[in-house]
Amino acid sequence: MDTLIETVQRTKIFEGSTARNADPSRSSPNLSINTSNTLSGDKVVEPTTTIFLQEQCFRHRFIRRKDTSGIVERPERLRAVAAGLSAALARLEDEADRSRNGSQQQQTSVENPGITATEPSDGEQLTYAMSLLDLSSRPARSLDSICRIIHSTASADLTSHPGARFIHAPQKFLSSEEDYLATLKSWAVESQSKIMSGASEIPDAFSQGDLYLCPESFDAISGAIGTVCEAVDCVVNAEAIENSKTRSSSLNASAFVAVRPPGHHCGEATPAGFCFVNNVAVGAAHAHLQHNVDRVIILDIDLHHGNGTQKLAWRINEETRRTELEGSTERRGLKIFYGSLHDVLSYPCEDGDADMIRDASVSLHDAHGQYIENIHLQPYASEQNFHESLYEGTYSALFEKAMAFVKSTGSIPAKTLVFISCGFDACEHEHTYMSRHDRKVPTSFYKRFAMDATALAKAVAGGKIVSVLEGGYSDRALMSGAIAYLAGLACGHSNWSEQTHWWSENNLTKLEKLTKKPRGRSSRVSGPKADVQEKWLDRTQEIFTFLDRSSSVPIPPRLPVQLPQPRMTLRGKKKPAFPDSVDSTPGTSPDRGERFILSDKRGKTPTDERATSADVIQASSANIINVGRVGNDDEDSSRDTHGDSTSDLNARNSVGSGAVQIGAPAIPGSDGGGASLPPTKPLRIKIVKPRSASSAAVP
Repeated sequence: MDTLIETVQRTKIFEGSTARNADPSRSSPNLSINTSNTLSGDKVVEPTTTIFLQEQCFRHRFIRRKDTSGIVERPERLRAVAAGLSAALARLEDEADRSRNGSQQQQTSVENPGITATEPSDGEQLTYAMSLLDLSSRPARSLDSICRIIHSTASADLTSHPGARFIHAPQKFLSSEEDYLATLKSWAVESQSKIMSGASEIPDAFSQGDLYLCPESFDAISGAIGTVCEAVDCVVNAEAIENSKTRSSSLNASAFVAVRPPGHHCGEATPAGFCFVNNVAVGAAHAHLQHNVDRVIILDIDLHHGNGTQKLAWRINEETRRTELEGSTERRGLKIFYGSLHDVLSYPCEDGDADMIRDASVSLHDAHGQYIENIHLQPYASEQNFHESLYEGTYSALFEKAMAFVKSTGSIPAKTLVFISCGFDACEHEHTYMSRHDRKVPTSFYKRFAMDATALAKAVAGGKIVSVLEGGYSDRALMSGAIAYLAGLACGHSNWSEQTHWWSENNLTKLEKLTKKPRGRSSRVSGPKADVQEKWLDRTQEIFTFLDRSSSVPIPPRLPVQLPQPRMTLRGKKKPAFPDSVDSTPGTSPDRGERFILSDKRGKTPTDERATSADVIQASSANIINVGRVGNDDEDSSRDTHGDSTSDLNARNSVGSGAVQIGAPAIPGSDGGGASLPPTKPLRIKIVKPRSASSAAVP
């Protein structure tokens, strides 16, 4: 997409703009980060990015049981994003310092072999080490070329928020019983009591593995939506101030919003894939209703197709086309371009659902008023091959289609806004169980895509771009993706291969070690012979201490009940140990035809059925049986962690009576899918291998 970069070089460059919270009275103290970059030649481009964080997101917790090691999506993932952003900011600041000082010396580095440097004197080393002891000795620099961090406290009342209701509760809902947002709030409020009673807080109509709630979840979701809308206010107002030629040190035309839960799988009233409210769609609606934005470009780079966002965009475009044909609109209706780069083999298409696959493959442009482009990820041989063949030859079509949308719909830059559904789960560092179809992208993709998306926004939307975090379930994928993406937003280098050492394996390992250290401890031993080239680690730790607010959020108690283990388990985790009252044969795999035999102490077997999945029956001392999945990556890699509607484990425990019902995937063939067992006799489980291959078949 060099043509986009060249286009932007001929456009007006924004100067010295920074960001603030839309409501300063609700804002925490902010951190100033110096950056400076060059687009081409000697032309200096001021970075115009604001990072929005929301600590309320940490209140969304899994409370069905105490052990959360197998929960894929949890709020702690935001710490990895904060770590990646911290490293990028430290690197950008260091690069700006060296650029301003005009230093010609290059430091010796394992990342750049063959480059020599002057050894720092003992006095220089001591001065540097002493400076680390007092953060106040590192003052905020001038407001020129600055990146601003906003710890947002914004919160949207979802049940009455205009943007949220435009997306999730349109006018066709006439009663509170049909109001999805009000219903979602009640699910969260009642979640603890339902779990304590042995039921699930998620209705049976939705995946039990993909979704979970606690009483504080609605506050977390409200905070996420409030922060996205605050970011929209920031970038829209930044452009207005820039156009009026009024200098402001408190607004930026670009924003990165790090919030969870994600949103792009959620439709109008259909939560799915960890998503309860569609963050980006609500942000687009807010921009339309509050700022008269009528053309929105949504580019989705999550590994998984944003089926919820596409359905919402389709509905909105359909309504706009209808009103235009009827001539009944007083102002231009909202039109949305949705473009997605994803793996069509993964969730929500992995089960082969024809409708899902068709939706994830649609390409429509001005037909029936729709503007949708879906591009499927493909394997690549090398990083160079990815960029030269796939990115330039196939993936960059997203930008071309977006430009065509702008031209065909009569877009006005002041009324156009670009959103990025920014998922990092397609990253090369994502867990193999998540991207097991070999549809990945190198980390450098995120830098290049951010550069080109920023160029697109400058060309068609006055620079207005809001990037909202979506998926990403490996800490390393989130760290590296955040580093590269922020480098692309803030840096503007025209070569994607620059700065790739920032997210090298060696530096990611250092970053992981640093962020796991107890707070208040130095990341490294500083002394006369300390390696100055690693000062970015110390600065990263300082910034990370400011960014990470996870420890300040009270953690709700997890409930002492054992509901069925959710489907969103980490395949790479070791198998959970069996309770003491359960016998098992090590090394067996029920997927290969072994049988589960339930027996009491007298050896009687109330049921004797073969199982065809890796479901394990666990007997607790309270006579409650749970059904869960265990297995290594190889045995269980055919399932997507977003869940599988065809094999959800809908087990229910009747604590009072001792009767247990086990879902059909665990024990097929029994009436009603379960067996009643005496409540006073401890259960024993044995796994018996079949005598022959033919005997392993399910009757």
